Amino acid sequence: MDHSKAPVLEALDAYHTEGQTPFTPPGHKQGRGVDPRVLAVLGEAVFRSDVLAISGLDDRSSSHGVLAEAQALMADAVDAEHTFFSTCGSSLSVKAAILSVAGPHETLLIGRDVHKSVVSGLILAGVRPVWVDPQWDPDLRLAHSPAAESYRAAFREHPEAKGALVTSPTAYGTCSDLAAVADVCHEHGRPLIADEAWGAHLPFHPALPTWAMDAGVDVCVTSVHKMGSALEQSSVFHLQGGLVDPHVLSAREDLLGTTSPSSLIYAALDGWRRQMVQHGRALYDDALGLAADVRARIDAIDGMRVHGRADFVGPGRAADMDPLQIVVDVSGLRITGYAAADWVREHHRVNLHLSDHRRINAQLTHADDEKSARRLLTALEALARHAEELRPAPEIHVPDPAELRLEQAMLPRDAFFGPTEQVPWRKAAGRVSAEMLTPYPPGIPAALPGERLTAGLLEYLRTGVDAGMVVPDAVDGTVRSVRVAVEE
Repeated sequence: MDHSKAPVLEALDAYHTEGQTPFTPPGHKQGRGVDPRVLAVLGEAVFRSDVLAISGLDDRSSSHGVLAEAQALMADAVDAEHTFFSTCGSSLSVKAAILSVAGPHETLLIGRDVHKSVVSGLILAGVRPVWVDPQWDPDLRLAHSPAAESYRAAFREHPEAKGALVTSPTAYGTCSDLAAVADVCHEHGRPLIADEAWGAHLPFHPALPTWAMDAGVDVCVTSVHKMGSALEQSSVFHLQGGLVDPHVLSAREDLLGTTSPSSLIYAALDGWRRQMVQHGRALYDDALGLAADVRARIDAIDGMRVHGRADFVGPGRAADMDPLQIVVDVSGLRITGYAAADWVREHHRVNLHLSDHRRINAQLTHADDEKSARRLLTALEALARHAEELRPAPEIHVPDPAELRLEQAMLPRDAFFGPTEQVPWRKAAGRVSAEMLTPYPPGIPAALPGERLTAGLLEYLRTGVDAGMVVPDAVDGTVRSVRVAVEE
């Protein structure tokens, strides 16, 4: 296929060149109706290119096939059989993938380290989850994606399962052995969904971890806005093999998606694909070289340790890792990752990706250069010099895996939509959660609807919030009270 083409961008350019006049949404009419104070911040070009996909980029019947051609080019670029664009982020895409594999009261095997969007899909669909335990590092107190053998054991216990879902890479950049997990699923004639939201860049350089389609995954969801050059909410899902019907997947996306997709997002996705096919290898040569240099320079700062393959990859841990996710342990400074992230934003205007009780994470992409790297290093060097101001670090009770592994007492949907009450957190142990309790980022629920809460888990959340953890989706973000199901 001709990857010098960008059908959406070309259609948008033609729309401008032809002087099309819209008597359709959006109501700002290419920016003419926008408040000048808004234009001063957002710019005129954003609104000029905010046009309808149908009766805009294409005609009323989509006879030019603009979007279809752009999706076919994307599929060809990453060796998928089918690709679908989503303008509602991977939070929607992963729900569509779940609904294409399992329906109400059917069973799906799912790694327990999933993003909250997966849990939202379970609530909406009424799917019965069988949780597969992640691989837990007791020293670093960090979870990696479940091993293939854990999925095999889950299939033995639940042969009725319609398929499986795995998260890889994780928000910390650690990767599952996707090929091995896919093999387990295919031995049972079942599809594997990979939530590869952090892996949109993986197909475009051989030194990066194995890309889901190359590993034999059936459905793969990627957030191009996370590691690519697309706008926020840009997502694609890719499909191969015969275990998931592409028409079913498309219908599930149509069920959940918007009828007013953003041409801006489509155009950015289209342009990113062309950029990666033509220049991705060189761009990631540079990015990987910069990442190696930045890792070494941060690791040389007293009190900081940059996690590498020796920490994350090996038996009982991850199968691979993305070197562009720079995870830094700051416990040597005797401060929390929460305090570190807040300090560098306040004093150096540097925003970090995620933070936890002992780590911070800086995400590099092909867009970074020596200038942005220097700003990061300057901020972290200053943090080390001023760490004493952030001491003593609040004590956070981080549970052992046994305390983190909660009993799934009810279907997520039943607990979420059933009768509930708000109770003080100390009285919530033993009760069934009716809400997601999700430290964010990275957005992995510590407790989800239908799980029976334990004292250790609640202590972790309470001490975590006091230390700077954010739990934004709880009814009570302070976790001084918790919403629980009313059980008969």
